[in-house]
Amino acid sequence: MNIKHYLDSTYLKTAKQAGVSEKENNQIVYDFVQEAIEEKFILVMLRPDKIVVAKKQLVAAASKVLIGTVIGFPEGTFSIEEKINEAKTAIENGADELDFVINFEAFKLGKIDLVKKEVLQGTKLALAHRKKIKWIIEVAALNGSQIIQLTSLIKNVVIANFTEKDFDSVFVKSSTGFYKTSNGLPNGATIPSIIAMLENAFPLQVKASGGIKTKEEALQMIQLGVKRIGTSAAKSISDGILYSGNY
Repeated sequence: MNIKHYLDSTYLKTAKQAGVSEKENNQIVYDFVQEAIEEKFILVMLRPDKIVVAKKQLVAAASKVLIGTVIGFPEGTFSIEEKINEAKTAIENGADELDFVINFEAFKLGKIDLVKKEVLQGTKLALAHRKKIKWIIEVAALNGSQIIQLTSLIKNVVIANFTEKDFDSVFVKSSTGFYKTSNGLPNGATIPSIIAMLENAFPLQVKASGGIKTKEEALQMIQLGVKRIGTSAAKSISDGILYSGNY
């Protein structure tokens, strides 16, 4: 098994969040993409405004590394129309995969029809353009029952509206990595949350993201059954060394 084939190497900080200038942040993105090229990770995950320049870099290197981006990030409360427009622009700019933050707050308020509509429209757009789509449910914002219910909702919408050949292109993803928790609780993937997702997402695939920093953690997730891992520590994980970053 080549662990690199599971890794979505991820950098989603704005310059302000990173505490650097825009120029410095652009250099970080460039170096991140270059690392993905050299390491042959499956995908580099960036914010939408970084797609165009990253695509040029990948094309210039004749690299097979894919570009993923986030939609409705990180809070997920954008309207369906805003998310669809953002996704269309991302596709036009060269994104290969779209990680939508589902409106988990609407779900928690019982606005189930809105959430179902969002899943249907977002998935339809992605599949029409032959893109993979991943629905981020933000497990740290949900309790155990809600994780099961929201994962099942996504699965049921996809099964009811698309064909079996489409299922491998739709994922349920754990986390943005940006959710603020209290009392030092994990804000990303945990073993219980991933197990709940795997048990209720099938035949859709699962992506674990948020807080995965070591090769041992990544391998544990893969052994459970996840098909992708989103991490800012992709090189450290693939090299089997301790990640020294703070994101």
